[in-house]
Amino acid sequence: MSKPIIYQAFVRHFAKKRGKNIPNGTIEENFCGKFNNFNAKALKSVRDLGATHIWLTGIIEHATQTVWEDMKLAPTADSSDIVKGIAGSPYAIRDYYDLDADLAENVENRMQEFENLVERAHRAGLKVIIDFVPNHLARTYHSDIKSELNFGVKDNQNVQFSPQNNFYYFPSQEFSPQFELKNYREFPAKATGNDCFSPSPSKNDWYETVKLNYGVDYQDNRREYFDPLPDTWLKMRDILLFWAEKRIDGFRCDMAEMVSVNFWNWAISKVKNCFPNIIFIAEIYNPAQYRNYLDFGKFDFLYDKVGLYDTLRGVICGYFPAKKITECWQNLNDIQEKMLNFLENHDEQRIASVFFAKNANAAKPALLVSVCLNASAAMIYAGQELGERGMDCEGFSGIDGRTTIFDYWQPDTLSRWIDSGNFTLKNLSQEEKSLRDFYRKVLNLCNSHKAISCGQMFDLMYENIENQHFNSEKCYAFLRKYENEVLLIAANFSAEKQTLKIKIPQHAFDFLKILQKENAEFWDLLSNNKFSTSFCENKFFEVEIEGFSGGIFEIK
Repeated sequence: MSKPIIYQAFVRHFAKKRGKNIPNGTIEENFCGKFNNFNAKALKSVRDLGATHIWLTGIIEHATQTVWEDMKLAPTADSSDIVKGIAGSPYAIRDYYDLDADLAENVENRMQEFENLVERAHRAGLKVIIDFVPNHLARTYHSDIKSELNFGVKDNQNVQFSPQNNFYYFPSQEFSPQFELKNYREFPAKATGNDCFSPSPSKNDWYETVKLNYGVDYQDNRREYFDPLPDTWLKMRDILLFWAEKRIDGFRCDMAEMVSVNFWNWAISKVKNCFPNIIFIAEIYNPAQYRNYLDFGKFDFLYDKVGLYDTLRGVICGYFPAKKITECWQNLNDIQEKMLNFLENHDEQRIASVFFAKNANAAKPALLVSVCLNASAAMIYAGQELGERGMDCEGFSGIDGRTTIFDYWQPDTLSRWIDSGNFTLKNLSQEEKSLRDFYRKVLNLCNSHKAISCGQMFDLMYENIENQHFNSEKCYAFLRKYENEVLLIAANFSAEKQTLKIKIPQHAFDFLKILQKENAEFWDLLSNNKFSTSFCENKFFEVEIEGFSGGIFEIK
């Protein structure tokens, strides 16, 4: 079984031609990525990096200030009152059955262009994941493709809650946010997407979205009404099946824990009855609900944000000791292989930003831990492997260490790699090439070595915390084993070279059924260096590791 390695690609960033990158610039000024820009060269490059899946982010039609008058969509742009950025948030969905017009070369042929991309990805050996946004939609939602399935058409707007309503209402109250509205009116007001049950959301709320009603009365202690099935359930099932029929391979489900686990149990079962191999990934942040969304909700993978991501970020930045990483797998225990590990995504700050590590190389040891510690899925965000800094002032989002999802913008490192559609490395600096090569080696080892993709893990930290020859504040080490393949993986989070003498307890040899050797030959799979050292209980495994680096050492 392969280990899923997901490459998140925000399609809007993949423009073939270099735009002007003007803050708050239009699509004509800054340009926009297209489905067709993911040509065979692009997909081969992603596959060669070690990815098994590509998550095409932000592709469903969403609220925008851009006008496309030559297509059968809303004839005018959305009001700037309720759109974040010129391009708009891809999580304010305007039509679940349609695609973002910005992403098509031929707007009227947008669905065919997407289907062609799915086919190209499959030919390149990549599986395709897209977003499913179930909790909220754009305030201006209207499907032209499936008008008979529009949300709210049959709602009783005279009540705050009804199990068969698609929205939550404030009868006789107008939408009156805590900021000026110039040309948008909503009556009666609807609840806002981040569970803001007020007609007056603030600028900090998800004011551009409306909360969907799955039969849960939030104003009455979250009382649930699931029999008969709420209308929203049926509509969402049909949306999932519509996209599954496009031969995609998985859904990344936005803010999944804000939707009742009962819906997921029902909907995922329905989809998997027809498409048994499709995967569901939950964006979830409450560890108390992890097992519920896995066991009852039937998700395949969950975000490990509040566990491993937060811990690794703390170690990189010097807030936590490296030995704290042990708590992550101990807290997850039996479900650790169901987690999705990452160091960047569109919500999080770039590693190289001044808000995080300031140096992309500082994450090299964290990458080793993130993708090798357990057999779970792993993800990187396009540009991460190139050291993208995310320090641009693009428009709505400002300088926040993230790459904008609200504006038309081309991240510098991605533009130079895209190279007018040639997807070469010639325009990258030597440091960027070196960083990408490190990612390529590590990610490819994940599936070329079963010890990483499906083997057993043994944490060596408990034996080395008090070891004066091992810096447990800055270093982390563990074993992975599958049949006769044995790997010792060590990570150095310090900027300084570390000389490590690692104790390997007798229990490790017994638990993993490994033979001890007084003088064993090892091969560093990252550097290709070979060396000899002891691999037994009564002597140290000795190795030098450069600053911000690590090693994957295979015993021969």
